[in-house]
Amino acid sequence: MEFTETKIAGVVVIDIKRIEDDRGFFGRSWCIDELTKAGLDPTLKQVNIGFSPKAGTMRGMHLQTAPHAEIKIVRCTLGAVYDVALDLRPESPTFRQWYGLELTAENRRSLYIPEGCAHGYLTLTEDSEIYYFTSKAYAPDHATGYRYDDPAFGIEWPHSIEVISDADKGWPDFEA
Repeated sequence: MEFTETKIAGVVVIDIKRIEDDRGFFGRSWCIDELTKAGLDPTLKQVNIGFSPKAGTMRGMHLQTAPHAEIKIVRCTLGAVYDVALDLRPESPTFRQWYGLELTAENRRSLYIPEGCAHGYLTLTEDSEIYYFTSKAYAPDHATGYRYDDPAFGIEWPHSIEVISDADKGWPDFEA
């Protein structure tokens, strides 16, 4: 596994270190030892899958609050998404900043998102699927979020939103 730090403290891009031959390739997408050696928390409590049939589908910006704050490791397994981590940790040097990248079935990249960061994504193709690990089980009483277009963050999405839930449209404005 190869780990690349981003401009957001604690948000890390994970690439598969490919071992290739005439059969194709082999590589690890998750390894407790390699994650720990890279200084990342490998705790795994739940694995989730999200599928969206339409391009332009927005999901986010979501997070869980303490004591159920969670780490996420997100990977696209079908199609393509623009994945965003938003730093909402007041003590962080990158507080209120965001980082986005394209995750695709072809690039096989993952994004490690630490506790205290919100997560969201926009599908770039039809029939897009994400698969993600979380360090805590879902706790509905601690689930919250902020609007994908909140001016406090200025997230730049690569194209227009075509499908979004009423809940995601209705998240409150951020108040520092």
